[in-house]
Amino acid sequence: QVQLVESGGGLVQAGGSLRLSCAASGRTFSNYGMGWFRQAPGKEREFVAVINWRGDRTAATNSVKGRFTISRDNAKNTLYLQMNSLKSEDTAVYYCAARPGGSNLYTARASYDYWGQGTQVTVSS
Repeated sequence: QVQLVESGGGLVQAGGSLRLSCAASGRTFSNYGMGWFRQAPGKEREFVAVINWRGDRTAATNSVKGRFTISRDNAKNTLYLQMNSLKSEDTAVYYCAARPGGSNLYTARASYDYWGQGTQVTVSS
């Protein structure tokens, strides 16, 4: 079992930046593919970005490409999401998620076995 704890959310003005972190514990972090998802009020949880176990392959949803960067530090058991040029539509609770066997990139929520509790990101316009 993997425990995930997100941090780094907050209130930021449009055009600003935030870096989210997801600290993992319990199992070997490098055995897991990792993803970021978000859920805005009244909407379903949606895929944001994904990274493979080694950190050399990534993918992101079109709306954040060129603005958000997913990365990981396996030595620190930590996943990151650097968010730049934030927009009001990025306002949501952001969740990190883990799935074992992280060679491929998975974008579906159902592909992930473990979830953090979420961190709120609010972008004011």
